[in-house]
Amino acid sequence: MSQIHAIRMHETGGPDVLRWEPIDLPPPGPGEVRVRHEAVGLNFIDTYHRTGLYPVPLPAVLGSEAAGIVEAVGEGVTELAPGDRVAYATAPIGAYAEARNIPAAVLVKVPQGIDAQVAAATMLKGLTAHYLLDIGRVREDRPTILVHAAAGGVGLLLCQWAKHFGATVIGTAGSDEKAKLAREHGCDHVILYRRENVRQRIHELTEGQKVDVVYDSVGKDTFHDSIASLRPRGMMVSFGQSSGAVPPFEPRILAAGGSLFFTRPTLHDYARKREELVTRARDLFGAIADGTLTIRVAQTYPLREAARAHADLEGRKTTGSTVLVP
Repeated sequence: MSQIHAIRMHETGGPDVLRWEPIDLPPPGPGEVRVRHEAVGLNFIDTYHRTGLYPVPLPAVLGSEAAGIVEAVGEGVTELAPGDRVAYATAPIGAYAEARNIPAAVLVKVPQGIDAQVAAATMLKGLTAHYLLDIGRVREDRPTILVHAAAGGVGLLLCQWAKHFGATVIGTAGSDEKAKLAREHGCDHVILYRRENVRQRIHELTEGQKVDVVYDSVGKDTFHDSIASLRPRGMMVSFGQSSGAVPPFEPRILAAGGSLFFTRPTLHDYARKREELVTRARDLFGAIADGTLTIRVAQTYPLREAARAHADLEGRKTTGSTVLVP
């Protein structure tokens, strides 16, 4: 048994419920690996767990994504050894810690040349962008897409990757600075949603044709604009709710919009099999290595200051990816 420090929460609430505390860490059990974290990814889903929107058993250590070094392996683990560089994004929560025991099946090896902070900043967001491309058939159809929060962590990766595969990419952003960033990362057009009417601009930019796919991680504030921006038989992909949950709606609005499709996917369901996880991670690291994806680790915080990082994320003070450093 060894002692480490972690960010724990004993109750749900604001960022102030996150506390830096010592905890005991036993040796890894059968099928487990102990990973010493070098970098931990910050994601909006972490705030959903903290507030109780997505309930978790308490007390809890938050965090779904990290990169680090294997320190020890449990019985039955043969694919990994001490010293291996690894990352994960589909594990049970618990990444806000200096080290942790984790099932070997959720770990992927990090290739040489990929920095630990880059790996931690891109695993969850990058794998998400990868399966979103699949859902929208971006590689095959080269559609016109609308990406809300285009300057966010997933947005910057999704826009770049979609543009690489030949899509026409329209993004939304809340400021001139974020709009510039989105254009630098694959957006053909950026709508400044605080000053421009999203529906009207989509009509103008597409000459009335509207878009094939909308990727919406914002939720309540953008839902109706998203539906109104779709062409007949277009697809609405709702994969987040940074402004709050989408309110209940009548399925008839999908018919009224032209037989629209609506889906609410999760990475868990699109990396359910080990081979699927490994393939997505291989494609992600390959796209980073060959320059298809430019990774922006825009902010770093000490892990012990996770509360400040949460406040900045919820206050829309961050762009791109954010990493917590133990």
